Amino acid sequence: MAVQWWEWMEISLASLHSYIADSKQEFCNDFDLRKPLERHFYSGQRVDCVSIKDSPNPATLHDRCATFLAQFPRNDGSFSCMGRIAIQSLCAPQCELSNMDWDILSFIRSLKSMLRSANAVAIITFPPSLLSPSFCKRWQHMADVLLSVKAIPDEDKELGKLLTGYQDMVGFLNVHKIARINTQVPMILEATTFSIKLQKRRFIVLECLNQAPIDGSSGTSYGTSGGCSGSSKSGALDF
Repeated sequence: MAVQWWEWMEISLASLHSYIADSKQEFCNDFDLRKPLERHFYSGQRVDCVSIKDSPNPATLHDRCATFLAQFPRNDGSFSCMGRIAIQSLCAPQCELSNMDWDILSFIRSLKSMLRSANAVAIITFPPSLLSPSFCKRWQHMADVLLSVKAIPDEDKELGKLLTGYQDMVGFLNVHKIARINTQVPMILEATTFSIKLQKRRFIVLECLNQAPIDGSSGTSYGTSGGCSGSSKSGALDF
């Protein structure tokens, strides 16, 4: 587990869009993954790394998170600091917690409750193929934001014909759920599936999937207007 936090420094509006009127610092939810984060944003600050490989039970992990989150109470009106918790490969076979499904589920529920009263966020990654389908669904239900990553074969001729830039893709990122707290209004995303591309063998970027144009000799390409069924002739929809 990596637990890290850093104080937010004064940032120009052009750099991260997180500095608004009357010089109040606000958290930003808009990032460009194609640009690396400048080193001075995270260097020199406290980063605490803890191994959960030998943890006998989730209680130790829970106490560690509770002690850390106590530093960032939400009710003090201060937004100068924000905590971040990252737990990687929870319930992996190398971890002794892999056979404690119900205990881990209780820990996730408790962590979610603690985050509600703290200026902090947490991200947990886990291998879904190693969990039972029922517990996998329970874990997913507990998440505010749910993402999944899927690798693609190196040589898939069918996908290569359908997707533009397939040769640079290494996988897909699927957005299953977006946090909507204290509201019943759903969020309609422009896209829920993104391609993960490797550029110049150094940078990983996310891009919306683009469908390759279909050759006229092999099939009909998709048009820009809808067609009415029930007739051999296609035409624009008329309401």
